[in-house]
Amino acid sequence: MSHYQPNIQDMQFVLSNVLNAPDQLKSLQVFEDLDDDLVQQVLDEAGKFVGEVVAPLNRDGDEIGAQWQDGKVTMPPGFKSAYQMFWQAGWPALSADTADGGQGLPTALEIMLYEMLSAANHGWTMAPGLLHGAYECIKHYASPSLKETYLSKVGTGEWLATMCLTEPHAGSDLGLSRTKATPQTDGRYALNGTKIFISGGEHDLTDNIVHLVLARLPDAPPGPKGLSLFLVPKFYPNGDRSAVHCDRIEEKMGLHGSPTCVMRFDDAQAEIIGEPGKGLNAMFVMMNAARLHVAMQGIGLLDAAWQKADAYAKERRQMRAPAGKEVKAKSAAEADFIIEHPAIKRILDTQRAWVDGGRVLAYQTAIELDRIKHADKDTAAKSQRWCALVTPVMKAAFTHQAFHGGSDCLQVFGGHGYVREWGIEQIVRDARVAMIYEGTNEIQAIDLLVRKIIPDGGQSLYQLLDDLMTDSNTETAEATQLRTLTQQILRASQQNHSLGHQVADDFLRALALVLLQWAWQRIDAQLSPNTPNVKDRWHAPSKAFSQWVLPEFAMRCHIIQTQCQTA
Repeated sequence: MSHYQPNIQDMQFVLSNVLNAPDQLKSLQVFEDLDDDLVQQVLDEAGKFVGEVVAPLNRDGDEIGAQWQDGKVTMPPGFKSAYQMFWQAGWPALSADTADGGQGLPTALEIMLYEMLSAANHGWTMAPGLLHGAYECIKHYASPSLKETYLSKVGTGEWLATMCLTEPHAGSDLGLSRTKATPQTDGRYALNGTKIFISGGEHDLTDNIVHLVLARLPDAPPGPKGLSLFLVPKFYPNGDRSAVHCDRIEEKMGLHGSPTCVMRFDDAQAEIIGEPGKGLNAMFVMMNAARLHVAMQGIGLLDAAWQKADAYAKERRQMRAPAGKEVKAKSAAEADFIIEHPAIKRILDTQRAWVDGGRVLAYQTAIELDRIKHADKDTAAKSQRWCALVTPVMKAAFTHQAFHGGSDCLQVFGGHGYVREWGIEQIVRDARVAMIYEGTNEIQAIDLLVRKIIPDGGQSLYQLLDDLMTDSNTETAEATQLRTLTQQILRASQQNHSLGHQVADDFLRALALVLLQWAWQRIDAQLSPNTPNVKDRWHAPSKAFSQWVLPEFAMRCHIIQTQCQTA
């Protein structure tokens, strides 16, 4: 089976036609020269690089994988040369400031690049996946001397970075972290402890690796407020190697091309980033950027699975498609292609509905991120509300769909999907981790409902729904019902304080469906008889969304209402 190829035309249609992104962004002075031609040029070149350089490495990345020996990690064949081409061509620096060696382009182009990369080769893409977040963290919180040494190196991707949070006893509860940071006479700190699940903690892709590490000072209080953030490189500016050791890499269900490392800090000399005890504040800049990138992994992987299933369904003959009346049985040579079978078409159109709607939401979120940076105060506040509510929905809903929808795409192959030859089973294995890392999907749901919506009495959600209604000139029955449902949760949670945790997953799914409904309203509004292949390419998934996806909303509402009544 051929490897993934980006469909730039579809992506450009969503960005430029559905969202009118160039005009949205040109209202920001920093992007006043942006136009469709520049966007097209960047996406075309990105698609060529991804399709010709990165995608062909996916199979070896899975089957050969990263190799550990005596503390050193060797990446799969071709990974290093591809990465050197990647950063030297300026791809990691698309949205970084020009003053830091970047190109100063919109965030939307960056996340579209990472959507393609994740679809083509998830394991390889893990290496640069944290660069943008590390760059933002260093830029906003590091001292001038640290910025001088590390900012442009990370911003351009010449050096890769890690996010060292998890410890053997402390996963989602970072407040349990025990890694110690002891002050030294020269103003630096000695780090001691072990971090696990560190993506790209050791490799041979770049000359240096910049580790951002959460640790606790000797006088720090217990819990998350006692954590500080530190920077320790693999190699210091004078060429000395730090006391950071990769003790092993994990044997995983998937993602074999990315080394998931156990990292030991043995009096590693580090410098603090930001203020003591404010490490999580700095780290969340990195984590929030990573969560949108993980959402793009979900969209990209689902698109890759759909591509394989769609291609297979168009060449596989089996039985005859139901015709509504009895017809003579066909020979094997006369049998219909399975894409003509309603059950197969339902699977393919449903996954297409998720991918296309997801792109609308993701690309709009990227536009909002740029508004937060560059727009006036009121516009930035509105964009911040969008990102705060939509980002956890994107991360949870689309990583869930990548795995479960990818499994549905595997079903199209029948038994052939379960063997390695066709490559679809790798996508399902690789996709599973995205539901776990950067905050599990359950944590995303709790963050949305318990930490954001309930504390402000639902006001931020109501304002978001108002914005959607203003944009589409109407409010759907589902959006209105979501308002009512939120009020029911607010009342019932006063009696049962655990209610929010119990129904958080269902609430997130309900909001995801309302957002997807808005996305498809935007897509449908731009379709015309002149839209290429409009019936099969766009009308079919639009219909599938209404028939097969949106009805889940009623189920989620019923679950939540039942829990509210028993509170």
